[in-house]
Amino acid sequence: MKRLLSILLCFVSLSVFANEPAGEGAKAEGFNPGEMILHHIGDSHEWHWLATDNGNFTTYLPIIAYRPGKGLSVFSSKHISNGESEGPAKEYDGLKLDHEKLVSTDGSKVYDFSITKNIAALIGSAVLMLVIFTAVASGYRKNHGRAPKGIQSFFEPIIVFIRDEVAKKNIGPKYERYMPYLLTVFFFIWFNNLLGLTPGAANLSGNIAVTMVLAVLTLIITLASSNKYYWAHIFATPGVPKPLLPIMIIVEVIGIFTKPFSLMIRLFANITAGHIVVLSFISLVFIFKSWAVAPVTLAFGLFINVLELLVALLQAFIFTLLTSMYIGGAVEEHHDADLQIGYNEDGTAPHAAH
Repeated sequence: MKRLLSILLCFVSLSVFANEPAGEGAKAEGFNPGEMILHHIGDSHEWHWLATDNGNFTTYLPIIAYRPGKGLSVFSSKHISNGESEGPAKEYDGLKLDHEKLVSTDGSKVYDFSITKNIAALIGSAVLMLVIFTAVASGYRKNHGRAPKGIQSFFEPIIVFIRDEVAKKNIGPKYERYMPYLLTVFFFIWFNNLLGLTPGAANLSGNIAVTMVLAVLTLIITLASSNKYYWAHIFATPGVPKPLLPIMIIVEVIGIFTKPFSLMIRLFANITAGHIVVLSFISLVFIFKSWAVAPVTLAFGLFINVLELLVALLQAFIFTLLTSMYIGGAVEEHHDADLQIGYNEDGTAPHAAH
């Protein structure tokens, strides 16, 4: 049954072949699946959308490079990109691409500030989020006190869920100040995960540099929000015998950094793995040099592609949930102190005595 599930993926992902040159599929021995997969999941200085018999549809992005002593160079990547064709590297203004890395032909230092495919996708997703949530905020102001309408009616339940089930439960009474960050992280990851599944799209959330920045932001916010009880738990863990405290301090300090590290690796690995699996199934068509295997490979691929829709949402939720838990642990007040002054364990004020 699994084998019959992926035929449609070839039609759904036909544009994935876009980044493979038309002539390369015909060259059976010249097809390199590993190279093709790495090209698709990696960053590049041009954005390849589609390959047809009439040619390739490619957006050439701006190259912005600074070289000490030679100044700033700004030009289109068309001048140094080979597109999808084989051949020697093209040179322009003393610069060339070496496996998508901008290098100088004379070996001098190059500072690359180019707008790459991932950066263009990042700008696009940021603009999309601004447009959508500006509309949601506008709808909230217009329909205040009434039932939500339009795009607001779709996103409001999701926002309320993040607030009530994630932020409030894990952070407590101080949740409001962290809601903007939690919502931004959730929708940024979710949107880019979904956009990454569209044909010809960039693998932004599968870029470890992007996931690293998100993880570092979580680390900074957690440490900046931490109170004395948080640090007391690290350097004087309650209930630990004094001879073991030096070991526990090392363990707790390492834990401060392993938590955001796990956030970074989890998101990067799950999203990248999904793309690799789908592209691997598609590659089988070219490896066996026959469209007869397409029904089998596409059945598997379609199943994985549909599964990725769930993973896209799940990874956004997990990242947001764990972030709220880390922040909640940093801002949590000492339970004993709370109980002594009459507060409940969840940090809320007690009800009046009956």
